This record gives sequence, structure tokens and C-alpha cells, in this order.
Amino acid sequence: MRTSSPLRRLAHLPDSVRRLAHLPDSVRRREPGTRPARRLARPIGLALSVGALALAGVTMPTSPAHPDSGRAAGPPAAFGSYRHYNVNGYNWGGHAASGSGFASVSATWRQPAATCNSTADTYAPWVGLDGYGSPMIEQTGVATDCSTGRAVHLAWYEFYPAQAVYLNAASYPVASGDVVHASVAYAGASTYRVTLSDRTRGWTFTTSRTVTASQASAEVIIESPPGRYPNFHSLTFTQITVNGRSLGNYSTVALDPSANGVFEAHTGALTGGGTAFTISYLRE
Repeated sequence: MRTSSPLRRLAHLPDSVRRLAHLPDSVRRREPGTRPARRLARPIGLALSVGALALAGVTMPTSPAHPDSGRAAGPPAAFGSYRHYNVNGYNWGGHAASGSGFASVSATWRQPAATCNSTADTYAPWVGLDGYGSPMIEQTGVATDCSTGRAVHLAWYEFYPAQAVYLNAASYPVASGDVVHASVAYAGASTYRVTLSDRTRGWTFTTSRTVTASQASAEVIIESPPGRYPNFHSLTFTQITVNGRSLGNYSTVALDPSANGVFEAHTGALTGGGTAFTISYLRE
């Protein structure tokens, strides 16, 4: 999901980023304080039938709504007990490193037991290359959709600008509490490989695509395309690597997601030698 994006970047800033994955506007390089570029589209079919999740390789269309619609101008207001907030990520939260030569990224997390605030809630933790300051993105993760009134977890991947692909829920099930590992890596000859594993259930999915990518960034992110997060309480990414090294070896931007002028979650500092961080839910 490009930030906007499995789901995919401030008017008050001089170099604002305008587009979400499905929009044609080019994404410009973001300076600190600008929003990421696009994101994970919400599974449209879930509102009609959870049985649709059993369809293998279903490609879901991205949301047509512009990521900036309904957003208040200016920095979000403080919320809860946090006195310091990070860069406004809009529908992105997490850590992103940008520059050049980003050929791989990986991370592990335990899928949170999310509580739906409404049927409009949806979000996804994911890892990816590009997307933060570049128009492409290669990513994979697990989406949580609340359109049925309860949290449904869906494994997915995306090679944007191609649409996100949701995996067969019968073959690749994910449940709250499962340990998930995700990685994206350059395999040579313009080919990128995404791998998603549920270590609790013992399955691994891998696929590759030949794409034109810039290797301009690496991200470990949570994203809600509509800016409506279910209450995921907290999510800790661990075993984070970029180019085979800890994420802490790179200069990163910490992003806090927001909607309607208020921060929705808070991203903690890197810990564990730069290989981990926690994102805490604040409000929808």
C-alpha cells in the first residue's frame, strides 16, 4: 500500500506529496514533515461476503478516494499522554529510510487482536521497498478488515501500480496472535520477490515480479487508506533488517498516522539495536 496505499503521503509545508497509489499525480521526494506517497486499498468484496475470501488470488481494486480528502490542514493536535509526536504520516505509521540502494527489507510481528470501532475500519502492517518519495512500491503484509463487523485478517502483496492481491484465506489463513514474517528483496534483472510467512500456522507464500523500481526507500509500516484504524492496542515489529543489516544502521523518519487533524497512533523509537519498535494505538 503506498502511503497515501494494502491499503498505500502537509498543505502547510512547502514540498507536500499529493498522490496515493491509484492517482496519476506524480509523487515527489518528501522532505521531513511531508506525507508518504499512497496506499493499501480496502477489500471491497468483504462487505458483501466473507466467502469471497476463499477465492484464490483475488485482486481487489484500490479505493478511489483521494488520501487528502476530509483531512484538516496543519499539524494534528496532541492526543493522550504523549508530549512528543513524530512526523505526520497521515495514513502511514512506522519507520521509513530513504536514499538509494535499498535492495531488501524484512520484519516480524505478532498479528494484534483488533477491536473494530466501526465497519469502516481497516489497516495493515507491512514491509516494502520504494513508495516513500518514489512512485513505485513493492510490499507485502496482512490487512485487517472490519466491514463485516468483526476483524478479518487477509494476507496480501502488491507491486504498485498493479493492484493489491489478497491470498486465498483457506490456503493462507491468518489469525490474531499469529507470528508473521514478511520480506521484500531484489532478486536481480529488475525482479523483486515478496515473501510472507505465518510461522504459527506453518505456511509461506512467495512470488516475484519484474518491475521498474528505484530502490529509493525501505519501510516498516502500518497503514489505513481511509484513516480509520481499528483498536489494535499495540503492535511490535521485531527482527527488522534492511540490506541484511539492522534498520538502526540507517537514518529513518518516524511517522505517526493521523486523520481529521488528530494523531491516531504513536510510533516508538527503535530498540533492540535498531531491529525493533512498537506502535501504540491512540484513537480512531
